[in-house]
Amino acid sequence: MEATEPLRRDQYPYLQAITTRWSDNDVYGHVNNVVYFSYFDTVVNQYLIKMQALDIHRGEVIGLVVENTCRYFQSIQFPDQVHAGIQVQRLGTSSVIYRIGLFCNEQAVPAAQGRFVHVYVARKTRKPVPLPPALRAALAPLVRE
Repeated sequence: MEATEPLRRDQYPYLQAITTRWSDNDVYGHVNNVVYFSYFDTVVNQYLIKMQALDIHRGEVIGLVVENTCRYFQSIQFPDQVHAGIQVQRLGTSSVIYRIGLFCNEQAVPAAQGRFVHVYVARKTRKPVPLPPALRAALAPLVRE
């Protein structure tokens, strides 16, 4: 269940800067809603790669997104700097539920907050598999159930 109030920046154990691009803006002058989901994907996968817990090219296990939601609180627009925060809401046997906050520039409250669910599967069969130890170890410090 999603928190009723958005989480503050200091409640996320990991933050990463993401630079907005000119093409992120839509005709209404703000970042288009679908781009927020690409920010979610970017921060999660960059974190896992940085922690050497995911090999997107040759790894035997990959994460498939099975659920994505986003609550919008204010607009982001180019050339704003986005700071994406990650929390792990639930670390399961073969799945991970992330909570992600997108902060505009240095603001303490998010412009948007989302839920992002990965199910980890064998690359070849696409069948769920237990989280590899390196992945579990990389995600454990982010758990806030």
